[in-house]
Amino acid sequence: MSTDAALILDRCDELATISSDPEHLVRVHLSPEHKAANELVATWMEQAGLSTWQDAAGNQCGRMEGSEPGLPALLLGSHIDTVPDAGRYDGMLGVLLAIAVVNRLPTNTLPFAVEVVAFSDEEGTRFGTALLGSRALAGTWDDDWWNLRDADGISLFEAFQDFGLDPARLPGAFRRPDDLIGYLEAHIEQGPYLEDADRRLAVVTSIAGARRFEFTMTGKAGHAGGTPYDRRKDALVGASELVIEIERLSKQQHVIGTVGKLEAFPGGVNVIPGRVEFSLDLRAEFDDDRDEALRLIDEAADEIARRRGLHFSKHEIYRADAVVCDLDLRAGIEAGIRTTGDDSPLAFWSRAGHDGMAVVAVTPIAMLFLRCKGGVSHHPDESVRASDVAAALDAYEAAVLALAQR
Repeated sequence: MSTDAALILDRCDELATISSDPEHLVRVHLSPEHKAANELVATWMEQAGLSTWQDAAGNQCGRMEGSEPGLPALLLGSHIDTVPDAGRYDGMLGVLLAIAVVNRLPTNTLPFAVEVVAFSDEEGTRFGTALLGSRALAGTWDDDWWNLRDADGISLFEAFQDFGLDPARLPGAFRRPDDLIGYLEAHIEQGPYLEDADRRLAVVTSIAGARRFEFTMTGKAGHAGGTPYDRRKDALVGASELVIEIERLSKQQHVIGTVGKLEAFPGGVNVIPGRVEFSLDLRAEFDDDRDEALRLIDEAADEIARRRGLHFSKHEIYRADAVVCDLDLRAGIEAGIRTTGDDSPLAFWSRAGHDGMAVVAVTPIAMLFLRCKGGVSHHPDESVRASDVAAALDAYEAAVLALAQR
């Protein structure tokens, strides 16, 4: 294990101690833990020679100038917020790899500046809308988001103020295309394909297009003992049938459909459910495939509801279309992977979403994947090999230098 890789892993452990829950890693947008994490990351950025600032959206940023001041920047980064009961590598490892890369780079000699960003909200855990930090940087902010509320009823507008940010100054976080030459992100794969192939690293070809919905199946509540089957309008049975159909159609159409939440009302053990609220996360490599699967799911839902005397409705809560990684930036990452001894780098699409889906609105993007044990992510069992972290750091540094040579 290299000294640099050991330091990165130690820092992942240290960041993982900053949590709102002493038993589980939880760090959400605009929380005291977010502020503490920003301060710690800023310290590490400064030790790597970066000038630092927290932008108007709460993203922690750092910059190393190129061969002359004011050059456009190559942006490196990932996110430092988490899902509930998270692992310690999703997002955080990418930020710390980026800082370690800058620490290795020659000072003030590259034909571009290098910036590192620790995005404040990729997961959307607190306010239910993902990519708030990167969307602010990309200038694609939607003012309707100010009215989003967390589980305690605090609005995003209020949370900004509580954090010490001025919502009126948010446009200060927006970046212009002329300011940037591209965005690179290193991330654990969050899937099993590298491990199955016994490979350490891969270049990402594209990021899945995702849509998320709130579904409602409505029937009629009734007494479990007194209502004959031929008179029941059981919303839970109808919803359950649709969940099975979502799995079948997703496999058939080669997309990924997941129902992650389901709640029946009124919720009595001896009451036929009159309403069920449940979710759908639908993603695919190509938007057309995703949207065709959604059309088939809608047809199935309507047929089930009609046959069972129920009513089905849906509300879209999130949409991020598929993003293709830039060929020139990809070539840089492939060149970086080759320096680690892998002459034929693997290339495949990301099934998970990433900040690059927002950043692409302002600059081209590319991604480096590294192997994670069992493909496990969003869970305390996230695990990486120190040797893979060392290889990722070497490849990441070489990718930046390859882009500089171009």
